[in-house]
Amino acid sequence: MGKQKFYLDKLARTFQIRNRLLRQGLAECLGTLILVMFGCGAVAQVVLSAGSHGLFLTVNFAFGFGATLGILVCGQVSGGHLNPTVTFAQCLLGREPWIKFPVYFLFQTLGAFLGSGVIFGLYYDAMWDFGKNDLIVVGEKATAGIFATYPSNHLTLLNGFFDQLIGTAALIVCILAIVDPYNNPIPRGLEAFTVGFVVLVIGLSMGFNSGYAVNPARDFGPRLFTALAGWGREVFTAHSYWFFVPIFAPFLGTVVGVLVYQLTVGFHVEGEARDKMEATEDERIKLSNVATKDAA
Repeated sequence: MGKQKFYLDKLARTFQIRNRLLRQGLAECLGTLILVMFGCGAVAQVVLSAGSHGLFLTVNFAFGFGATLGILVCGQVSGGHLNPTVTFAQCLLGREPWIKFPVYFLFQTLGAFLGSGVIFGLYYDAMWDFGKNDLIVVGEKATAGIFATYPSNHLTLLNGFFDQLIGTAALIVCILAIVDPYNNPIPRGLEAFTVGFVVLVIGLSMGFNSGYAVNPARDFGPRLFTALAGWGREVFTAHSYWFFVPIFAPFLGTVVGVLVYQLTVGFHVEGEARDKMEATEDERIKLSNVATKDAA
């Protein structure tokens, strides 16, 4: 037993990464992999079974609980962002250094890429059977939508851009409220469940138009995987180059979400807390001066 523990400890030391940012990036990679694996896995079941093994509701629950589990896995190491827009928001507010943004974005995209690869392998036979030995991007037997988002037939690019902007803004507003220590702070340990609930609600209310990506890494990573796995470059050109929308619109939505939250809630609760702290400090100084005079 002691010898086994010695070798395990030696193995752990061999593979231990001491660069903090790299460790955080790897944690984000794993967390995002879990989000995409469970979420896209639910979509695969619905599509490939023609609705006999799932519904739109089950997809939303899978993404919501997937977000919760992803955050629980990596939250203590990296903060559990799982989404570059969350990292972007924290950087805008000065809560995270800007170097984290490209690093997290890269590892989150990698995690989404790998998560879609897991689902591709898991449902490989079912996918070929469903598509009659073909991998189709758009159409009746399309399977590319299992991995990345594609707009409904009624949706224009402009409306789709607005869809992603509003969805991401709603996500950011709710997350900022959840992590704001001055505004009804969530009990420690429950943040992951609350964020998962937010993802679920956004899916239930805003998922009809294009599948509520609201996450550039979650959409681009799997889209890149499908391009390499056999669906081809059509995954980028389909629907008038739709793939640009879930990459760029969420970042604009992040700016909107940060402004809305800070202007309506954030600046005020932070200011109130600051005023109380300053008043307490002034009172302490006055009491200290009185004590000094009495002593003299």
